[in-house]
Amino acid sequence: MIRETIVTTASPDGRPHVAPMGATPIEGGWLLQPFRPSTTLENFLTTRCGVVNFTDDARIFAGCVTKRRPEWPTVRAETVDSVRLAAALSHHEVRVERVEDGERPKLICSVVHSANHRAFGGLNRAIAAVLEGAVLVSRLHMLSAEKIEQEFAYLQIAIDKTAGEAELEAWSWLIDAVEAHRRRAAS
Repeated sequence: MIRETIVTTASPDGRPHVAPMGATPIEGGWLLQPFRPSTTLENFLTTRCGVVNFTDDARIFAGCVTKRRPEWPTVRAETVDSVRLAAALSHHEVRVERVEDGERPKLICSVVHSANHRAFGGLNRAIAAVLEGAVLVSRLHMLSAEKIEQEFAYLQIAIDKTAGEAELEAWSWLIDAVEAHRRRAAS
């Protein structure tokens, strides 16, 4: 099972980095598989720590993949030399216990601290639609135009029925990214 999370890391000089990432729960921690090359991977390999954040703010996922808002407010983590997402519902601070190298390295991380910050307000289909749309946008270079159009048309149903202001903003960023990709492909 993969959980869609926001992973935060800090460079050795303290610069925060925020990235959406699928995280696999394992006994006592998380398996993270950042792509190579990536700032997230470099920060983890250098500092050996980071934070797995849980949020219901769809704008963070959409903002990161569209680079519409790549920087999100962070605060210092409590036990590791990193940062956590200020908008997190909860978070797990992790240390890298082992690295299995490969095309996509596996970081086996143990949870050293966890905290809850606010209650989960329930499920919203539009948040899930934005999340799926963000995954599609991150793969525009790999998918056909027809596939993208089909998927976005289906996801639009949940947006139309259940989106609030935040989800509508995030959705507009994704639509803009798809349209920009179409224009680049046509030229």
